Amino acid sequence: MENFVISIAGVRVPRILYGTAWKKSDTETLVRTAIRLGFRGIDTACQPKHYHEPGVGAGVAACLRGEPACNGNLAREDLYLQTKFTAVSGQDPDRTPYDPKVPLPEQVRQSLAVSLRNLQTDYLDGLLLHSPFPSARQTLEVWQAMESLVDVRRVRQLGISNCYRLEQLETLCDSARIKPAVVQNRFHADTGYDREIRAFCRQHRLIYQSFWTLTANPHILAHRAVTSLASKHRRTPAQILFRYLTQIQVVPLTGTRTETHMREDLDIFAFELSELERKAMDALFA
Repeated sequence: MENFVISIAGVRVPRILYGTAWKKSDTETLVRTAIRLGFRGIDTACQPKHYHEPGVGAGVAACLRGEPACNGNLAREDLYLQTKFTAVSGQDPDRTPYDPKVPLPEQVRQSLAVSLRNLQTDYLDGLLLHSPFPSARQTLEVWQAMESLVDVRRVRQLGISNCYRLEQLETLCDSARIKPAVVQNRFHADTGYDREIRAFCRQHRLIYQSFWTLTANPHILAHRAVTSLASKHRRTPAQILFRYLTQIQVVPLTGTRTETHMREDLDIFAFELSELERKAMDALFA
């Protein structure tokens, strides 16, 4: 199995991404380390409340300049950079990265301009709507503004995050001119692990990305089915869970701060779970 998947938009997306939420002043160093070790997909957001997007850009730029710490020889097209447009309701009022008084489409355009500047690039591989708006009309208005950014080749593909109601996703897919290529959600028991949404994604070839994958699931990591597989494969429970997810067409995000865990996360492609082992894992999410 390749370590990437091709989206319905024709974009190459790594099967595991490095997530940059809550890294603050450590963001640049962590992004540089992640890329140096082999991560080729970086997830961020234009939301200063939870993300330090300029730090992501500085880390990426350092690696693209060929600094020794990043092993050099990387081109921009070797990386998948994904950010998000976050509504005013999700922003810190004192640090909103665009004018909150302008119409929604202009907020989207201003947010993109800030992201491109922060990330030191002239295009994004992915732009996600951070969460649906209260009304389908508002969501579509924002989505159409995002579509216009694809039209002018500032964005290669679109997606949506924190979308936990199947009917919202169906409505968006029915209404959109440019269909979402990515759905990124918390992966936890309270939403039934998004079984219906993941089935919809498989049916329509959308990439499902999971976040909060380890933090929300200590009971899964401690389950005998997982620890037994970890012992058998000489891996950690986290590696077993991440590998299982990649084998059922989920792209997990990892937000680890340690080099050891980064290496372990990337090493999940060095082994594979059998069909029987995957079925044992399936039972944990039924």
